[in-house]
Amino acid sequence: MLTPKIPPPDTAPTPGTSLVPPLTGLVHPPACTCDHTPIAPAPVPAAPPARPAGQFTPGSLLVAAAGGTAMVLVVGTVLVSMLLATAITAASVAICAVVLRSLLNRPNNR
Repeated sequence: MLTPKIPPPDTAPTPGTSLVPPLTGLVHPPACTCDHTPIAPAPVPAAPPARPAGQFTPGSLLVAAAGGTAMVLVVGTVLVSMLLATAITAASVAICAVVLRSLLNRPNNR
């Protein structure tokens, strides 16, 4: 059931042949028979006048400042919590190392 199906030797292609016959005698006619002359490049249209960047109102500046402050507070909270988790993990590993060291150094003093 899971063995590969190999064709019998009489129908298998030889290493020097291909299953797809080569295309011979195929000639494409030219796309057109007219004589083309090079055409000068089209003129570049003038750029539209530049628009002013953004116009901020006092309300939109207040919203942008509040959004930036909230973003800084959220990112700061996440970074501080990650630092705190790393510090707690390091302290736990240090305590485990001290306990293991004391247990392994004096096994007969219990």
